[in-house]
Amino acid sequence: MKKTLLAALMLSGQLLFAQTSKPGGNLIQYVNPFIGTGAVDTNSLSGSNFPGPTTPFAFVQLSPDTRDAPDDPASGYDYNDKTIVGFSHTHLSGTGVADLFDVLLMPTTGTIKLDPGKPEVKRSGYRSAFSHQQETAKPGYYQVKLQDYDINAELTSTSHVGLHRYTFPKSDSSHIIIDLNHSLDKKRSYWQCHIIGAEIRVVNNTTIEGYRIITGWAKLRKIYFHAEFSKPFTSTVLASGRKTIENMPVINGTSLRAALNFNTTDNEQILVKVALSPVSVQNARLNMQAELAGWDFDQVSKQSANQWETELEKIKVDGTLQQKQIFYTGLYHAFTQPNNVADVNGDYQASDLTIGNAPDKAHYSTFSLWDTYRAAHPLYTFIQPEKTAAFINSMIRQYDTYGYLPIWQLWGDENYCMIGNHAIPVITDAILKGIPGIDIEKAYAAVKASSTTDHPGSPFSAWEKYGYIPEDIESQSVSITVEMAYDDWCVAQLAKKLGKNDDYEHFMKRSAFYKNLYNPKTGFFQAKNKDGKWVTPFNPLDYGGNGGSPYTEANAWQYSWYVPQNVPDLIRLMGGDKSFSAKLDTFFTLANKPGDVNGNASGFIGQYAHGNEPSHHIAYLYDYAGQPWKTQFYIAKVLNELYNNSSSGYQGNEDCGQMSSWYTFSAMGFYPVNPASGVYAIGSPILKDAVMQLSNGKIFSVTVKNSSPANCYIQSVKLNGVAYNKTYITQEDIMNGGKLDFIMGAKPNKSWGTKPDDVPAMWGYKN
Repeated sequence: MKKTLLAALMLSGQLLFAQTSKPGGNLIQYVNPFIGTGAVDTNSLSGSNFPGPTTPFAFVQLSPDTRDAPDDPASGYDYNDKTIVGFSHTHLSGTGVADLFDVLLMPTTGTIKLDPGKPEVKRSGYRSAFSHQQETAKPGYYQVKLQDYDINAELTSTSHVGLHRYTFPKSDSSHIIIDLNHSLDKKRSYWQCHIIGAEIRVVNNTTIEGYRIITGWAKLRKIYFHAEFSKPFTSTVLASGRKTIENMPVINGTSLRAALNFNTTDNEQILVKVALSPVSVQNARLNMQAELAGWDFDQVSKQSANQWETELEKIKVDGTLQQKQIFYTGLYHAFTQPNNVADVNGDYQASDLTIGNAPDKAHYSTFSLWDTYRAAHPLYTFIQPEKTAAFINSMIRQYDTYGYLPIWQLWGDENYCMIGNHAIPVITDAILKGIPGIDIEKAYAAVKASSTTDHPGSPFSAWEKYGYIPEDIESQSVSITVEMAYDDWCVAQLAKKLGKNDDYEHFMKRSAFYKNLYNPKTGFFQAKNKDGKWVTPFNPLDYGGNGGSPYTEANAWQYSWYVPQNVPDLIRLMGGDKSFSAKLDTFFTLANKPGDVNGNASGFIGQYAHGNEPSHHIAYLYDYAGQPWKTQFYIAKVLNELYNNSSSGYQGNEDCGQMSSWYTFSAMGFYPVNPASGVYAIGSPILKDAVMQLSNGKIFSVTVKNSSPANCYIQSVKLNGVAYNKTYITQEDIMNGGKLDFIMGAKPNKSWGTKPDDVPAMWGYKN
């Protein structure tokens, strides 16, 4: 791979690149890991991403933490902070809830301090001030100057091993702090994070090992580590103050920190490699032996960069520099998880807390399915088909032990964070698309069981009895009702494919239960109690969180549009195309009043809130009502105004790749409103060119003439050289390969895509 001169400068939260290469090669140069690491307005959400190195879908995510008890942002790093606490080896990317932060290391000099201290008090603990002018991040590499100690810290990683390179000043009191007590804020977190047990053990003067067992968002996590140092340490100090160089079990919660002491010459480099395992110290050793037997930091960083380059080359795009930075950083974020939590020998901690073994050495977790089923998983089916099969096989392993599929799974453990069971559309979509490597009959058994077995947040006995979820049985009842109805539609489509006609009829009937909560007097989906009476008082602007309201992280306005399985029927409920479009017009222009909005909502255009997932498909709904120019206007507005290439580049939590995947699809010009239908609504492409390397070896490309923010309206379209007036394309269109050509302009063409036959079909698969 050619080397490219890459000059980076942080200005006003933006990473500006001076590039010397042409588009199409060295795509990692466009990845800016600082995008989404902290909003300029500290009262708003922005990504919750981490800037440190990881490899695609890897177990280890080695990154700096700017908080000693990370909680918000959940990634542990906030671009607005002024100090770094240290470098821990596991992180969540773009989530709304914090966890992980395992095995923190921090190099220091001077007086030993085993407490992180306070950020506002210089040298009150082992934390250090830092500056973005002395900080660098790119795929496979992170660097920062720790100003309090004059130490340059560099990080890279393999799938299971983090590699640190610390450049020390001359000192007879240099240290590397090991902190196993570094976790989220126990007082603030409603997950009640507690360290159950831990140990740091000195094997010899270049090796330590240990573990910690912790309960938090994942109710029981076991993290084992094996760490080796390139230079012998002279002594160790425990949190209790006891000095030792011998074996040192550290069990209780007050002594989970230690300092390893060194004498260093000026600019002397000490390297540390830390291997993790969820199973055992022995497996951590095995992971290190398999992935990082040597000490060549630069080679490991280059290897990681090459892995990322291979992944990014699956879609090649041309556009403005900012567009390419947003696009490729988005792919980078989308490929950061799900994470392979299996060791190199295939061992993993199963959902029932036993030890399983994956023959293919892959067991994935970090399934933020309420978010990612909408666009991230459909994107994976195009360019990550092998991973898609492995994701699904990993999900089915939870069914083997729980009896139902994951809802929000972390570290192989179900945490029930969100509603619905959206592993169902992920599995249905993959099977209908013909993704190989999935046991279809077993997958259907898992899908059906997940739609009939009561489990937290999914009371199917009430669902069958009432035809909706009563609010006095289950909070968030409106959101659960409409989302479960969609999941049932997915079950029905899979049943139809397999010839299970009775199941098809049963689940299609359930997929229409959303009608039972539609109130024609108000024009909204509203909550009912089990007596069949509407819950009052009702205000469609009132927000819900994760409980105590009929709506999940949204209001009635935002959940009025969630019938992706049957948009034509939703249009009928609302009085037809004109009434439907008029209500959409109000939705996109109705402003919030003070007190209307809660912390889960951001990125507003009227009531549209791009910062959270319930809104993500709504701008595309004009296509279904014969007014596609309005879809084009609002999609272009979101693409051009609600994403940027700065630390505040996202309008909400990035949510494990969903926010990025929305951009990836929409920037190319189409989006899966119904993620399991094989139908993609057309929006307003903003890239000059996009070429997608498909899983079947074919290529699908998009070209856009006259692309600019002002030219947001489609003038004409051709598919494979033939005039095309439909406001959708199908899975078959894409997988056959070919070319979609757009001509854009500054004024809407109200004759394009407006005939009844032009609107998106309800579903596209021919079962």
